Amino acid sequence: MGTTNDVADVLIIGAGASGSVAAKHLAEQGFNVVILEQGNWINSSELPGNKPEYELLGSGKWNPDPNVRAWDADYPVNVENSEQPVFMYNAVGGSTVFFAGVWSRFLPSDFRVRTLDGIADDWPISYEDLAPFYEAVERDMGVSGMGGNPAYPPGYNPPLPAHPIHATGRKMAEGLNKLGWHWWTGYSAIPSQKYRNQKQCARLGICRLGCVEGAKGSADVALLPDALKHGAKLITGARVSQVTVNEKGLANGATYFREGKEYHQAAKVVIVGANGIGTPRLLLMSMSGRFPNGLANSSGLVGKRLMLHPFGSVIGLYDDDLDDWYGPAGTQIESMQFYETDLSRGFVRGSKWHVMGTGGPVEMLTRWNIGEGARDEEFWGDQFAVKMKQAVNHSIDWIIHAEDLPEETNYVSLDHGLTDSDGLPAPKVHYATAENTHKILDFALNRALESHAAAGATKAWITHRNFSSGHNMGTAKMGDDPATSVVNGYGQAHDVPNLYVIDGSVFPTSSSTNPTATICAFAKR
Repeated sequence: MGTTNDVADVLIIGAGASGSVAAKHLAEQGFNVVILEQGNWINSSELPGNKPEYELLGSGKWNPDPNVRAWDADYPVNVENSEQPVFMYNAVGGSTVFFAGVWSRFLPSDFRVRTLDGIADDWPISYEDLAPFYEAVERDMGVSGMGGNPAYPPGYNPPLPAHPIHATGRKMAEGLNKLGWHWWTGYSAIPSQKYRNQKQCARLGICRLGCVEGAKGSADVALLPDALKHGAKLITGARVSQVTVNEKGLANGATYFREGKEYHQAAKVVIVGANGIGTPRLLLMSMSGRFPNGLANSSGLVGKRLMLHPFGSVIGLYDDDLDDWYGPAGTQIESMQFYETDLSRGFVRGSKWHVMGTGGPVEMLTRWNIGEGARDEEFWGDQFAVKMKQAVNHSIDWIIHAEDLPEETNYVSLDHGLTDSDGLPAPKVHYATAENTHKILDFALNRALESHAAAGATKAWITHRNFSSGHNMGTAKMGDDPATSVVNGYGQAHDVPNLYVIDGSVFPTSSSTNPTATICAFAKR
């Protein structure tokens, strides 16, 4: 095994959203930081978004599912016992390279669902605890948006002006106004003007396939350059196999494979930010005589309570020319009308809605062919051009995020029969969508159909009723009691005091909004 004489003050595993926040902050404060990332830098010239065949590339080489994409940096994921595929990227910047840029804080109620609704668990921290750190990472990530949203407490004022509301957002806002429902301009980690390391958004609308302009607030653009400038060391192509511990049970570094050779990086503190699938996989692989059930797993909760945050979508067709491909892709407007619990609806918690671009012709083709109320219509042959002309440039898409409540029957384990290229066991995902989540989605999808009618759609239908969002959370729960949680409110492992977990795996609950803002704020804290 190769070793290094350099003992890092802090070793960070994963150069995604949370790891990059930590790397930037700690390096700027003068710590000796080493980052291990199993992926590599992605050259923006390789990204598919500015190529004519971008949609086809997005379904293959650049697919969000690692089992389809199968990069050298990926590990396979056993999903035979999961209703959902698993979406994530292994690269410098992690999944932020390909996220849509939606930036949404959690609401105060998201931290108190046990107190308010009698289900799941309260977080050991509050919205007020995270508020200054939300503000700090919004400055780091070049977040654009408009302050004053009545759904949030006062003080949510993004550092950059909001992007103009495009025709799709304006059209749907008119419909919501008729219904008297909440809407607000979207928040994006995409700058509306040139900002620090980021260029101004060119509004190409291909954010989910990587930003070819270098505008989007992905970690490789917005955070890591500052970390490296202040002395952080980034080792790419480094697949970590184990967090190691000394005779006292403290973390003392990690072993990793690089180009077929095994190395050990020593460190005084170890921080894990490998996402809600990769983090439990690593902790479970880090078993030893002292930790026979996996590292930091005396509670037995490592890998348990997986939340995959399923979404639905409803598309509407309009006579207007809407240029519906325009970016930012993540959200034109959002609605939190049905966010909070209303027991008269027959379920607890709620949903958050985003008007998103509907993509190009290939994506529209799939929506005609899988959508409820559309797939039985004649489509191919003479009807093909008619249907496509009716839809492309004339559509509005609601993406509905439902809160996914934690259940110990949804979990990540190790599959020793399926391995990556270094022989390490793959994660096996066990997941079934809960009845309450189905009820949230069914209710919200029907309301979204109503909103399309109010906005003047000529036709509207449900295209997805339950599909993976790529938001992987909950598998290393935070809490105050070591018997019922893996880490405390700072991500510090109860069993290993110099080991921290700072990604979405620590979330006790998922909320119904995108998690990246809260992942970054928690990492900053």
